[in-house]
Amino acid sequence: MSEAPAPEADRADGAPHPRHAPAVFGQHAAESAFLAAHAVGRLPHGWLIAGPRGVGKATLAWRIARFLLAAAPEPAGLFAPPPPPATLDIAANHPIGRRVAALSEPRLKLVRRGWDDDRGRLRAVITVDEVRELARFFGLSATDGGRRVVIVDAADELNPNAANAILKLLEEPPAGAVLLLVCHKPAALLPTIRSRCRVLRCSPLGADDLARALTGAGVTPPADPAALAELAGGSAGAAVALVAGEGLALYARIVALMAGMPRLDRPAAIDLAETAARDPAAFETTLALIEAFLARLARTGALGRPPAAEAAPGEAAAFARLAPDAAAARAWAERAQTLVARARRGRAVNLDPAALLVDILLALNEGAAR
Repeated sequence: MSEAPAPEADRADGAPHPRHAPAVFGQHAAESAFLAAHAVGRLPHGWLIAGPRGVGKATLAWRIARFLLAAAPEPAGLFAPPPPPATLDIAANHPIGRRVAALSEPRLKLVRRGWDDDRGRLRAVITVDEVRELARFFGLSATDGGRRVVIVDAADELNPNAANAILKLLEEPPAGAVLLLVCHKPAALLPTIRSRCRVLRCSPLGADDLARALTGAGVTPPADPAALAELAGGSAGAAVALVAGEGLALYARIVALMAGMPRLDRPAAIDLAETAARDPAAFETTLALIEAFLARLARTGALGRPPAAEAAPGEAAAFARLAPDAAAARAWAERAQTLVARARRGRAVNLDPAALLVDILLALNEGAAR
């Protein structure tokens, strides 16, 4: 009996791996910036593809990789070169696409967190051993004049030794090498890595692009994609998780409870807590949505206006009543940080998840009374 394949560190739960995505949505500016650099024939060796989680950074990196590896060599002789490509698309039946999807393309190397056989789980960081494999990769011959592509997903996860090894490659890149560094938090990288890369910034997705991204991932978008875009912060990855966990309906229950405070509907609060306690994923989703509500509540008080769109019916009215000014916003922000952290610590030591959630709701009700 064959062993199950190890999970992929760079694939979001409930979504296909980015290498299988034929298109990226909402990142036209980043695609255009790369194509403009490619068109002038002076392609930087290092690219930092930066932005929030789940907005298509890795999908863009894989599109760029396929494009570069499929690009025909520059013509020699008297003939004028063809016009520069206007898109990163390659033919659907191109052999490069098939080999990239199968992770069998010899001119492409993926660097990501590996599997720890001793502990039976993915490593928490990308180790220097993963990066050292690039020496052998670049030592092999190439058939297209030497072009090689490396995807690091994600550069935030490089441990110090691995980061220094990547830096050395950026400082002394092999001929024809292109390094694509997917990065959620550029500020966490070595400044010297950032300085040696051209930055492509990816932005949160709007409602329409988010709905298209979900459809492309095989996930049916909800009837109100604007509410999902608000709650997911424009992240397709977060949206997939919310759809899978019925996040919009769950968030609507949280909004209804908060809207009634300081007269908390205790039976409804207990029912919510008991439902969330049925499995760890539901507990974490509920906790994350309470955290999202409190963040949006605090932001409303600090800015003096509600978010551009409601993530659930009655949200704007609840925000206006519970956070009428900056002082209330600060109080809610402090309470959110304390309560959510305490609940996660309690769950880590196996305290009853339902009781933890009820305690949070009671504490929030007390805060509303104040």
